[in-house]
Amino acid sequence: MAKMYYEKDCDLSYLNGKKIAIIGYGSQGHAHALNLKDSGCDVCVGLRQGSKNWAEAESHGLKVMTVADAAKWGDIVMMLINDEVQADVYKKDIAPNLVEGNALAFAHGFNIRYQQIVPPAGVDVFMAAPKGPGHTVRSTYVAGKGVPCLVAVEQNATGNAYKIALAYIAGIGGARAGVMETTFHDETETDLFGEQTVLCGGVVDLMQCGFETLVEAGYEPENAYFECIHEMKLIIDLINKGGVGMMNFSISDTAEYGEYVSGPRVLPHEEIKKNMRAVLSDIQDGTFAGKWIAENKNGRTFFNSMRANLAKHQMEVVGGELRKNMIWGDDQDMDTASK
Repeated sequence: MAKMYYEKDCDLSYLNGKKIAIIGYGSQGHAHALNLKDSGCDVCVGLRQGSKNWAEAESHGLKVMTVADAAKWGDIVMMLINDEVQADVYKKDIAPNLVEGNALAFAHGFNIRYQQIVPPAGVDVFMAAPKGPGHTVRSTYVAGKGVPCLVAVEQNATGNAYKIALAYIAGIGGARAGVMETTFHDETETDLFGEQTVLCGGVVDLMQCGFETLVEAGYEPENAYFECIHEMKLIIDLINKGGVGMMNFSISDTAEYGEYVSGPRVLPHEEIKKNMRAVLSDIQDGTFAGKWIAENKNGRTFFNSMRANLAKHQMEVVGGELRKNMIWGDDQDMDTASK
C-alpha cells in the first residue's frame, strides 16, 4: 500500500523563516495562499502586472508582487498557474531568480513529467497536490478539516525536500485528511487518465448521452436533467463517503438490480477498457501532452469551439434555468459546491 502521512508526521517548523511565493491566484492559488497565511506562514502572491486578481489578493491581506519579484523574494516558489502557461512564465520570470537551496513546487506534475520545465540541480523540486478543487481546499480548511493530498519529490537538493513538502501540505490543511506518497511520473499520468476517461470526459459524456436519449424519446428535458445530471452528485457523495456498497445500501433494490443488469450493457467492460488503454497510451508516450501544447500555441481553436458548443447544449441551458428556480437559487459560489 502507498505510504501515508498525517499531521503527526508533518513538522510545520520546516517552514519557519522561509518565504513562500504563490504564483497565481486562481482556484488553487487563493486557497494555498490564504491557508498558508492562516497557518502563520510568510506568504506573497506573484501575479503579472495588471492582473485582475491583484486587488483581490491584496484585499485578502496578502502581499502581492510581480512574478519575477515574487520568485526573487521567495525561498519556496509554488507554481499554481495553468499548465499550459507555466513553462513560458518559468523561463521568463522564475528561472533567472532561483538560487541554490530554493524549492520549486507544483500541484500537478505535467511540466516536469513532459520536460517543459527543467529545474537547476541545486533546487528542491516537490509536489503538494490536493485531490480536490481549490475552493474545496479553502472551505474545508476554514471548517477545520482538509482535502487529501499527494506528495512527491523529484529533486532533493537540500536533503530536506520531503520534510519541507510535508510541512507545506500541513500548512494548507492537507495533513488533516491524509497525504499519500507518489511520484511526479505517476501523479501526472494517473491524473490525466482519471480526468479524461472518468471524472470529466467520461462522466460528462455519460450524463449528456443519458439526457439526450430521454429528450429524444419525448420526455421533458427538466425530468431528463434531474434524472441524469442533478442526481449524479447525490450518488457520488455516497460513494465518496462509504464506497459503492454504501451507495447500493442507500438506493432501492430496484436501482441496484438495474445497476447490475444494465450498467454493462451501456458500458461494455472490455470495449471500454480497450478505449481507456488507448487513452492511457497517449498519455504515457506524450501524444496527449504534445496535442495540448500545440493547441495552445495555435490559438485554441478546437478547445474554444468545444467550450462554446457545450455552453449552448440543451442540458446546460435547462440546468441553468432549473437551478435558478431551486431553493438554493442558482448559487454560483464554488466554495459551497461540496456542501
